[in-house]
Amino acid sequence: MSSTSAHSEFSEIAKAIRNVPDFPKPGIQFKDITPVLKDPTLFQEIIHWMAQPHRSKDLDAIVGIDARGFILGAGVALELGVGFVPIRKKGKLPYQTHEIQYDLEYGSNTIAIHTDAIRPGGRVMVIDDLLATGGTAAAAIRLLHKVKAEVVEACFFVELGFLNGRESMQGTPVRSMLNYE
Repeated sequence: MSSTSAHSEFSEIAKAIRNVPDFPKPGIQFKDITPVLKDPTLFQEIIHWMAQPHRSKDLDAIVGIDARGFILGAGVALELGVGFVPIRKKGKLPYQTHEIQYDLEYGSNTIAIHTDAIRPGGRVMVIDDLLATGGTAAAAIRLLHKVKAEVVEACFFVELGFLNGRESMQGTPVRSMLNYE
């Protein structure tokens, strides 16, 4: 989906996203989704859009990536009547975990999932607010493969298409509501 079609189809949502220059560091144009989340009509539209293709599919869980993926993922899980599984930063989950370390543009990070969160062969959809370079989402997919889950799709509210994050998704289908090319 090009940025033109995304913005025309979801123009009210696109207009509600706030651009914050030089956050979290100089040269970054941060896409702040909090104004969208505080509007219940727009928020509900995002949840419906994310859930729509999976209404008749047999998903076992929605997997949300720390932290804004929790907000969207929990709503989609409720809408689809399936469980919600968080992928969190290392040290944030209280039970036994599987972990994976990955590189970022400015260092590395480690994410974790509970060892009993998804049964082997469980069908899941990964949700996060933003796809940029794809490092965190790709690590989440690798972590899910490590626990033998079947990743049906990775779904994002916003995609910064010019950063080519889709290329790191290891063949997982990717869908985004708004794509900034």
